[in-house]
Amino acid sequence: MSSRREWLANFGAIGVSGLGVDFFGGLVRGSVRREKKRVAAVVTEYRKRSHADVLVGKILEGWKQDGGIGPDLELVSLYVDQYPAEDMSVALASKYGFRLCKSIEESLTLGGQSIGVDGVLSIGEHGDYPWNDFGQHLYPRKRFFEEITDTMRKYSRVVPVFNDKHPGPEWKDALWMAQRAKEMGLPWMAGSSLTVSYRDPDVGLRWHSGVESAVGIGYSGLDIYGIHTLEFLQSILERRRGGESGVAWVEAYPTDRIEGLLASGVIHSELFDIGLRATRTDRESVLKDPPKDGAAFLIGYVDGLVVPVLMLPGKAQGIGAAVLDDSGRQFATRVEEREEPYYPHFAYLLKGIEQMIHTGKPSYPVERTMLTAGVLDHLLVSHREGGRRIDTEDLRIAYQPVDYPYAPGLDLGQE
Repeated sequence: MSSRREWLANFGAIGVSGLGVDFFGGLVRGSVRREKKRVAAVVTEYRKRSHADVLVGKILEGWKQDGGIGPDLELVSLYVDQYPAEDMSVALASKYGFRLCKSIEESLTLGGQSIGVDGVLSIGEHGDYPWNDFGQHLYPRKRFFEEITDTMRKYSRVVPVFNDKHPGPEWKDALWMAQRAKEMGLPWMAGSSLTVSYRDPDVGLRWHSGVESAVGIGYSGLDIYGIHTLEFLQSILERRRGGESGVAWVEAYPTDRIEGLLASGVIHSELFDIGLRATRTDRESVLKDPPKDGAAFLIGYVDGLVVPVLMLPGKAQGIGAAVLDDSGRQFATRVEEREEPYYPHFAYLLKGIEQMIHTGKPSYPVERTMLTAGVLDHLLVSHREGGRRIDTEDLRIAYQPVDYPYAPGLDLGQE
Protein backbone atom coordinates (compact mmCIF):
# COMPACT_ATOMS: atom_id res chain seq x y z
CA MET A 1 0.00 0.00 0.00
CA SER A 2 1.75 3.12 -1.19
CA SER A 3 0.35 5.30 1.57
CA ARG A 4 1.30 2.95 4.41
CA ARG A 5 4.92 4.09 4.79
CA GLU A 6 3.82 7.71 4.77
CA TRP A 7 1.22 6.91 7.42
CA LEU A 8 3.76 5.07 9.56
CA ALA A 9 6.24 7.92 9.28
CA ASN A 10 3.61 10.42 10.40
CA PHE A 11 1.70 8.24 12.85
CA GLY A 12 1.60 10.87 15.58
CA ALA A 13 -1.31 10.91 17.95
CA ILE A 14 -4.56 11.90 16.31
CA GLY A 15 -5.04 13.92 19.49
CA VAL A 16 -4.91 13.26 23.21
CA SER A 17 -6.48 15.20 26.01
CA GLY A 18 -4.56 16.49 28.99
CA LEU A 19 -5.74 15.95 32.52
CA GLY A 20 -7.94 18.95 33.16
CA VAL A 21 -9.22 20.21 36.49
CA ASP A 22 -12.55 18.45 36.05
CA PHE A 23 -11.16 15.42 34.22
CA PHE A 24 -13.28 12.93 36.15
CA GLY A 25 -16.47 14.83 35.35
CA GLY A 26 -19.62 13.06 36.43
CA LEU A 27 -17.79 10.34 38.36
CA VAL A 28 -16.67 12.72 41.09
CA ARG A 29 -19.17 13.38 43.82
CA GLY A 30 -20.50 16.92 43.72
CA SER A 31 -19.19 17.73 40.24
CA VAL A 32 -21.35 19.69 37.82
CA ARG A 33 -23.10 17.41 35.36
CA ARG A 34 -22.74 18.28 31.69
CA GLU A 35 -25.41 18.14 29.03
CA LYS A 36 -25.54 14.59 27.78
CA LYS A 37 -24.04 13.77 24.40
CA ARG A 38 -26.11 11.56 22.08
CA VAL A 39 -24.43 8.32 21.06
CA ALA A 40 -25.06 5.39 18.73
CA ALA A 41 -23.83 1.87 19.44
CA VAL A 42 -22.99 -0.68 16.75
CA VAL A 43 -22.62 -4.17 18.24
CA THR A 44 -22.24 -7.79 17.15
CA GLU A 45 -24.72 -9.03 19.75
CA TYR A 46 -26.32 -7.82 22.97
CA ARG A 47 -26.76 -10.41 25.69
CA LYS A 48 -26.09 -10.61 29.41
CA ARG A 49 -22.41 -10.01 30.27
CA SER A 50 -21.43 -9.36 26.68
CA HIS A 51 -19.21 -6.36 25.96
CA ALA A 52 -22.29 -4.58 24.64
CA ASP A 53 -24.03 -5.16 27.97
CA VAL A 54 -21.17 -4.02 30.20
CA LEU A 55 -20.47 -0.88 28.12
CA VAL A 56 -23.78 0.22 26.63
CA GLY A 57 -25.63 -1.00 29.73
CA LYS A 58 -23.74 1.54 31.83
CA ILE A 59 -25.03 4.35 29.60
CA LEU A 60 -28.57 3.06 30.06
CA GLU A 61 -28.47 2.04 33.73
CA GLY A 62 -25.59 3.86 35.44
CA TRP A 63 -21.95 3.10 36.22
CA LYS A 64 -22.90 0.16 38.42
CA GLN A 65 -25.91 -0.77 36.25
CA ASP A 66 -28.19 -0.46 39.24
CA GLY A 67 -30.15 2.61 38.19
CA GLY A 68 -27.72 5.07 39.78
CA ILE A 69 -25.62 7.86 38.34
CA GLY A 70 -24.02 7.20 34.96
CA PRO A 71 -22.01 8.93 32.26
CA ASP A 72 -23.04 12.17 30.60
CA LEU A 73 -24.10 10.19 27.54
CA GLU A 74 -27.48 9.22 26.10
CA LEU A 75 -27.95 6.14 23.93
CA VAL A 76 -30.29 7.17 21.11
CA SER A 77 -29.75 4.30 18.64
CA LEU A 78 -28.46 0.76 18.43
CA TYR A 79 -27.54 -1.52 15.52
CA VAL A 80 -27.26 -5.23 16.37
CA ASP A 81 -25.62 -7.60 13.86
CA GLN A 82 -26.79 -10.91 15.34
CA TYR A 83 -29.72 -11.83 17.60
CA PRO A 84 -29.05 -14.92 19.76
CA ALA A 85 -31.80 -16.50 21.82
CA GLU A 86 -30.56 -14.56 24.87
CA ASP A 87 -30.80 -11.17 23.12
CA MET A 88 -31.56 -8.21 25.38
CA SER A 89 -31.66 -5.39 22.84
CA VAL A 90 -35.33 -5.62 21.85
CA ALA A 91 -36.54 -5.49 25.46
CA LEU A 92 -34.11 -2.68 26.30
CA ALA A 93 -35.26 -0.60 23.31
CA SER A 94 -38.83 -0.93 24.53
CA LYS A 95 -37.84 -0.01 28.09
CA TYR A 96 -35.53 2.94 27.35
CA GLY A 97 -36.92 4.26 24.07
CA PHE A 98 -33.78 4.25 21.94
CA ARG A 99 -34.05 3.49 18.21
CA LEU A 100 -33.29 -0.14 17.23
CA CYS A 101 -31.88 0.16 13.71
CA LYS A 102 -31.77 -2.10 10.68
CA SER A 103 -28.52 -0.64 9.35
CA ILE A 104 -25.41 1.09 10.63
CA GLU A 105 -26.22 4.15 8.52
CA GLU A 106 -29.62 4.42 10.19
CA SER A 107 -28.00 4.24 13.63
CA LEU A 108 -25.93 7.34 12.83
CA THR A 109 -28.62 9.31 10.98
CA LEU A 110 -31.66 8.17 12.99
CA GLY A 111 -33.38 7.77 9.63
CA GLY A 112 -32.70 11.36 8.54
CA GLN A 113 -30.36 13.08 6.12
CA SER A 114 -27.59 14.10 8.55
CA ILE A 115 -25.48 12.63 11.35
CA GLY A 116 -27.75 12.73 14.37
CA VAL A 117 -25.32 11.59 17.08
CA ASP A 118 -22.26 13.03 18.82
CA GLY A 119 -20.29 9.80 19.05
CA VAL A 120 -20.28 6.08 18.19
CA LEU A 121 -19.36 2.96 20.14
CA SER A 122 -18.36 0.09 17.85
CA ILE A 123 -18.36 -3.19 19.81
CA GLY A 124 -17.28 -6.13 17.66
CA GLU A 125 -16.99 -8.83 20.31
CA HIS A 126 -19.01 -12.05 20.82
CA GLY A 127 -21.22 -13.72 18.26
CA ASP A 128 -21.06 -16.42 15.59
CA TYR A 129 -18.18 -15.39 13.31
CA PRO A 130 -15.44 -17.41 11.55
CA TRP A 131 -11.86 -18.07 12.62
CA ASN A 132 -8.75 -17.97 10.44
CA ASP A 133 -5.77 -20.35 10.35
CA PHE A 134 -3.84 -18.21 12.85
CA GLY A 135 -6.47 -18.55 15.57
CA GLN A 136 -7.96 -15.08 15.13
CA HIS A 137 -11.69 -14.72 15.63
CA LEU A 138 -12.78 -12.64 12.66
CA TYR A 139 -15.23 -10.24 14.23
CA PRO A 140 -16.55 -7.63 11.77
CA ARG A 141 -14.71 -4.69 13.31
CA LYS A 142 -13.36 -3.46 10.00
CA ARG A 143 -16.79 -3.77 8.33
CA PHE A 144 -18.42 -1.86 11.19
CA PHE A 145 -15.76 0.86 11.00
CA GLU A 146 -16.04 1.12 7.23
CA GLU A 147 -19.82 1.55 7.32
CA ILE A 148 -19.61 4.03 10.20
CA THR A 149 -17.04 6.19 8.41
CA ASP A 150 -18.75 5.80 5.01
CA THR A 151 -21.84 7.29 6.61
CA MET A 152 -19.85 10.19 8.05
CA ARG A 153 -18.36 10.89 4.64
CA LYS A 154 -21.76 10.69 2.98
CA TYR A 155 -23.26 13.27 5.34
CA SER A 156 -20.10 15.39 5.77
CA ARG A 157 -19.79 15.20 9.53
CA VAL A 158 -17.16 13.41 11.63
CA VAL A 159 -17.85 12.44 15.27
CA PRO A 160 -15.65 10.48 17.70
CA VAL A 161 -15.59 6.67 17.46
CA PHE A 162 -14.55 4.10 20.05
CA ASN A 163 -13.50 0.65 18.78
CA ASP A 164 -13.76 -2.05 21.46
CA LYS A 165 -10.61 -4.19 21.91
CA HIS A 166 -8.17 -4.19 18.99
CA PRO A 167 -8.92 -3.04 15.44
CA GLY A 168 -8.86 -5.65 12.72
CA PRO A 169 -8.26 -8.17 14.25
CA GLU A 170 -6.14 -8.95 11.16
CA TRP A 171 -3.32 -6.45 10.81
CA LYS A 172 -4.15 -5.51 7.24
CA ASP A 173 -7.62 -4.47 8.38
CA ALA A 174 -6.27 -2.58 11.40
CA LEU A 175 -3.89 -0.65 9.12
CA TRP A 176 -6.76 0.22 6.79
CA MET A 177 -8.83 1.48 9.72
CA ALA A 178 -6.00 3.64 11.07
CA GLN A 179 -5.30 5.08 7.64
CA ARG A 180 -8.93 6.02 7.17
CA ALA A 181 -9.16 7.57 10.64
CA LYS A 182 -6.10 9.69 9.90
CA GLU A 183 -7.36 10.77 6.48
CA MET A 184 -10.69 11.84 7.96
CA GLY A 185 -9.25 13.54 11.05
CA LEU A 186 -11.41 11.17 13.07
CA PRO A 187 -11.15 11.27 16.88
CA TRP A 188 -10.61 7.55 17.45
CA MET A 189 -9.97 5.40 20.51
CA ALA A 190 -9.70 1.65 20.82
CA GLY A 191 -8.52 -0.96 23.25
CA SER A 192 -8.88 -3.15 26.28
CA SER A 193 -10.66 -2.37 29.53
CA LEU A 194 -7.84 -4.04 31.43
CA THR A 195 -5.40 -1.17 30.90
CA VAL A 196 -7.56 0.91 33.23
CA SER A 197 -8.61 -1.86 35.62
CA TYR A 198 -7.60 -2.50 39.23
CA ARG A 199 -4.10 -3.81 39.95
CA ASP A 200 -3.04 -6.15 42.74
CA PRO A 201 -0.84 -4.78 44.19
CA ASP A 202 -1.56 -1.23 43.06
CA VAL A 203 1.87 -0.50 41.58
CA GLY A 204 3.28 0.57 38.22
CA LEU A 205 6.27 2.09 36.48
CA ARG A 206 7.18 5.56 37.65
CA TRP A 207 6.62 8.15 34.94
CA HIS A 208 9.67 8.47 32.65
CA SER A 209 11.72 5.79 34.41
CA GLY A 210 14.19 3.62 32.55
CA VAL A 211 13.35 -0.09 32.10
CA GLU A 212 16.13 -2.68 32.41
CA SER A 213 13.96 -5.78 31.97
CA ALA A 214 10.35 -6.93 32.01
CA VAL A 215 8.23 -10.09 31.77
CA GLY A 216 4.55 -10.29 30.81
CA ILE A 217 2.25 -13.10 31.96
CA GLY A 218 -1.07 -13.99 30.35
CA TYR A 219 -3.68 -16.70 30.40
CA SER A 220 -6.49 -18.09 28.22
CA GLY A 221 -6.47 -18.07 24.40
CA LEU A 222 -3.62 -16.54 22.43
CA ASP A 223 -5.97 -14.33 20.40
CA ILE A 224 -8.77 -13.45 22.80
CA TYR A 225 -6.52 -12.77 25.82
CA GLY A 226 -3.24 -12.18 24.04
CA ILE A 227 -4.42 -8.69 23.14
CA HIS A 228 -5.40 -7.93 26.74
CA THR A 229 -2.02 -9.17 27.98
CA LEU A 230 -0.01 -7.21 25.43
CA GLU A 231 -1.96 -3.99 25.87
CA PHE A 232 -1.81 -4.13 29.66
CA LEU A 233 1.96 -4.66 29.48
CA GLN A 234 2.28 -1.84 26.96
CA SER A 235 0.31 0.52 29.21
CA ILE A 236 3.14 0.04 31.73
CA LEU A 237 6.15 0.02 29.40
CA GLU A 238 5.06 3.07 27.38
CA ARG A 239 5.72 5.18 30.49
CA ARG A 240 9.47 4.56 30.20
CA ARG A 241 11.87 7.38 29.53
CA GLY A 242 11.60 8.77 25.99
CA GLY A 243 8.13 7.37 25.31
CA GLU A 244 7.44 4.59 22.84
CA SER A 245 9.56 4.07 19.71
CA GLY A 246 7.90 0.90 18.45
CA VAL A 247 8.77 -2.76 17.89
CA ALA A 248 11.56 -4.02 15.60
CA TRP A 249 10.92 -7.80 15.65
CA VAL A 250 8.88 -10.58 17.23
CA GLU A 251 9.23 -14.35 17.74
CA ALA A 252 6.83 -16.92 19.20
CA TYR A 253 7.64 -20.38 20.55
CA PRO A 254 5.86 -23.25 22.29
CA THR A 255 6.00 -23.17 26.07
CA ASP A 256 8.49 -26.06 26.27
CA ARG A 257 11.10 -23.47 25.24
CA ILE A 258 10.60 -21.43 28.44
CA GLU A 259 13.25 -23.35 30.40
CA GLY A 260 15.86 -22.73 27.71
CA LEU A 261 14.96 -19.05 27.52
CA LEU A 262 15.48 -18.84 31.29
CA ALA A 263 18.84 -20.60 31.07
CA SER A 264 20.04 -18.22 28.34
CA GLY A 265 18.93 -15.15 30.28
CA VAL A 266 16.33 -14.06 27.73
CA ILE A 267 13.80 -14.40 30.54
CA HIS A 268 14.95 -12.58 33.69
CA SER A 269 14.87 -15.27 36.38
CA GLU A 270 13.77 -13.11 39.33
CA LEU A 271 11.13 -11.28 37.31
CA PHE A 272 9.86 -14.65 36.08
CA ASP A 273 9.32 -15.81 39.65
CA ILE A 274 7.68 -12.64 40.98
CA GLY A 275 5.50 -12.38 37.87
CA LEU A 276 4.31 -15.96 38.34
CA ARG A 277 3.57 -15.34 42.03
CA ALA A 278 1.56 -12.25 41.12
CA THR A 279 -0.54 -14.36 38.73
CA ARG A 280 -1.04 -17.14 41.30
CA THR A 281 1.29 -19.80 39.91
CA ASP A 282 4.96 -20.78 40.28
CA ARG A 283 8.08 -21.90 38.42
CA GLU A 284 7.77 -25.61 39.26
CA SER A 285 4.20 -25.82 37.97
CA VAL A 286 5.04 -24.07 34.69
CA LEU A 287 8.32 -25.85 33.92
CA LYS A 288 7.15 -29.31 34.98
CA ASP A 289 4.03 -29.21 32.82
CA PRO A 290 4.12 -26.25 30.39
CA PRO A 291 0.68 -25.69 28.82
CA LYS A 292 0.61 -27.02 25.26
CA ASP A 293 -1.97 -24.41 24.23
CA GLY A 294 0.18 -21.56 25.50
CA ALA A 295 3.13 -19.72 23.95
CA ALA A 296 6.34 -17.89 24.74
CA PHE A 297 6.26 -14.58 22.89
CA LEU A 298 9.39 -12.44 22.46
CA ILE A 299 9.08 -8.75 21.58
CA GLY A 300 12.14 -6.79 20.47
CA TYR A 301 11.58 -3.06 20.87
CA VAL A 302 13.31 -0.49 18.67
CA ASP A 303 15.15 0.93 21.71
CA GLY A 304 16.74 -2.48 22.41
CA LEU A 305 14.44 -3.69 25.18
CA VAL A 306 13.53 -7.39 24.70
CA VAL A 307 10.43 -8.52 26.58
CA PRO A 308 9.17 -12.12 26.92
CA VAL A 309 5.42 -12.52 27.28
CA LEU A 310 4.37 -15.94 28.54
CA MET A 311 0.85 -17.08 27.73
CA LEU A 312 0.08 -19.76 30.33
CA PRO A 313 -3.54 -20.99 30.11
CA GLY A 314 -4.38 -23.35 32.94
CA LYS A 315 -1.41 -22.09 34.99
CA ALA A 316 -1.58 -18.32 35.39
CA GLN A 317 -4.71 -17.09 37.16
CA GLY A 318 -4.73 -13.67 35.57
CA ILE A 319 -2.76 -11.19 33.51
CA GLY A 320 0.32 -9.67 35.06
CA ALA A 321 3.67 -8.01 34.54
CA ALA A 322 7.00 -7.87 36.34
CA VAL A 323 9.42 -5.00 35.75
CA LEU A 324 12.94 -4.01 36.78
CA ASP A 325 13.60 -0.29 36.38
CA ASP A 326 16.94 1.48 36.07
CA SER A 327 17.01 2.35 39.78
CA GLY A 328 17.04 -1.34 40.70
CA ARG A 329 13.39 -1.34 41.77
CA GLN A 330 11.46 -4.52 40.97
CA PHE A 331 7.70 -4.84 41.06
CA ALA A 332 5.04 -7.23 39.86
CA THR A 333 1.31 -6.70 39.56
CA ARG A 334 -1.78 -8.56 38.37
CA VAL A 335 -4.87 -7.15 36.66
CA GLU A 336 -8.07 -7.63 38.61
CA GLU A 337 -11.17 -8.45 36.56
CA ARG A 338 -13.77 -7.81 39.23
CA GLU A 339 -17.38 -8.76 38.59
CA GLU A 340 -18.85 -6.34 41.12
CA PRO A 341 -20.18 -3.73 40.86
CA TYR A 342 -20.97 -5.29 37.47
CA TYR A 343 -17.55 -5.38 35.77
CA PRO A 344 -16.30 -2.01 36.98
CA HIS A 345 -13.21 -1.98 34.72
CA PHE A 346 -15.60 -1.33 31.84
CA ALA A 347 -16.87 1.73 33.74
CA TYR A 348 -13.31 3.09 33.77
CA LEU A 349 -13.01 2.36 30.05
CA LEU A 350 -16.34 4.09 29.42
CA LYS A 351 -15.11 7.11 31.39
CA GLY A 352 -12.32 7.56 28.84
CA ILE A 353 -14.79 7.16 25.98
CA GLU A 354 -17.14 9.70 27.56
CA GLN A 355 -14.28 12.20 27.86
CA MET A 356 -13.40 11.78 24.18
CA ILE A 357 -16.99 12.29 23.05
CA HIS A 358 -17.28 15.47 25.11
CA THR A 359 -13.92 16.96 24.13
CA GLY A 360 -13.49 15.60 20.61
CA LYS A 361 -10.03 14.32 21.57
CA PRO A 362 -8.98 10.76 22.50
CA SER A 363 -8.28 10.41 26.21
CA TYR A 364 -5.15 8.37 25.50
CA PRO A 365 -3.34 7.43 22.27
CA VAL A 366 -4.85 4.88 19.90
CA GLU A 367 -1.25 4.12 18.86
CA ARG A 368 -0.90 1.85 21.90
CA THR A 369 -3.72 -0.34 20.68
CA MET A 370 -2.48 -0.25 17.10
CA LEU A 371 1.00 -1.32 18.22
CA THR A 372 -0.24 -4.21 20.33
CA ALA A 373 -2.71 -5.31 17.63
CA GLY A 374 0.14 -5.49 15.12
CA VAL A 375 2.44 -7.26 17.57
CA LEU A 376 -0.20 -9.91 18.30
CA ASP A 377 -0.96 -10.48 14.60
CA HIS A 378 2.74 -10.96 13.79
CA LEU A 379 3.28 -13.20 16.84
CA LEU A 380 0.45 -15.50 15.79
CA VAL A 381 2.09 -15.85 12.38
CA SER A 382 5.47 -16.60 13.97
CA HIS A 383 3.88 -19.14 16.31
CA ARG A 384 2.25 -21.01 13.44
CA GLU A 385 5.53 -20.92 11.50
CA GLY A 386 7.63 -22.49 14.23
CA GLY A 387 9.15 -19.41 15.82
CA ARG A 388 10.35 -17.58 12.73
CA ARG A 389 11.65 -14.13 13.60
CA ILE A 390 9.53 -11.51 11.89
CA ASP A 391 11.13 -8.13 11.34
CA THR A 392 8.40 -5.56 11.91
CA GLU A 393 9.17 -2.43 9.95
CA ASP A 394 5.43 -1.75 10.02
CA LEU A 395 5.43 -1.67 13.85
CA ARG A 396 7.96 1.13 14.36
CA ILE A 397 5.08 3.16 15.73
CA ALA A 398 6.44 5.95 17.92
CA TYR A 399 4.18 7.90 20.25
CA GLN A 400 4.15 9.82 23.50
CA PRO A 401 1.79 8.41 26.15
CA VAL A 402 -0.30 10.43 28.57
CA ASP A 403 -0.39 9.91 32.32
CA TYR A 404 -3.93 8.53 32.28
CA PRO A 405 -5.23 7.07 35.58
CA TYR A 406 -6.37 3.51 36.17
CA ALA A 407 -8.74 2.17 38.85
CA PRO A 408 -9.24 2.98 41.66
CA GLY A 409 -8.35 6.51 40.63
CA LEU A 410 -11.97 7.21 39.67
CA ASP A 411 -14.97 7.42 41.98
CA LEU A 412 -17.94 5.26 40.99
CA GLY A 413 -20.08 6.75 43.73
CA GLN A 414 -19.59 3.73 46.02
CA GLU A 415 -20.21 4.21 49.69
